[in-house]
Amino acid sequence: MTPLLLRSMFMVFVAGIIGSFGSVFMKLAAGRITSNLLSFVNSRLILGAALYLASTVVYLSALKGGQLSVLYPMVALGYIWTLLWAKIFFQEDMSRAKFVGLGLIVVGVALVGVGTAH
Repeated sequence: MTPLLLRSMFMVFVAGIIGSFGSVFMKLAAGRITSNLLSFVNSRLILGAALYLASTVVYLSALKGGQLSVLYPMVALGYIWTLLWAKIFFQEDMSRAKFVGLGLIVVGVALVGVGTAH
């Protein structure tokens, strides 16, 4: 792997973390949404959308130096962070099935990365 590809992979990893915090703020914003259309204008929703936008900007920057077939599957690593934040911030259950799913994501991303080394 080239240093440029490794840098791009790191950037996608960071984008996933940023995007996962976007999910947290979207969840917090959802609790404030009512039938009133103005309830959609709240700081948590704005911050969540801004974090999603920031993660997209980082991801786009990463795409300049890497292979789409490697970087796009790495986006799935954001699900790992999102589940962690769900447990920490919202006390959501972590079932055995969720752990298995997370393991499959990690294995899948690793296999895509190994396939790039050749």
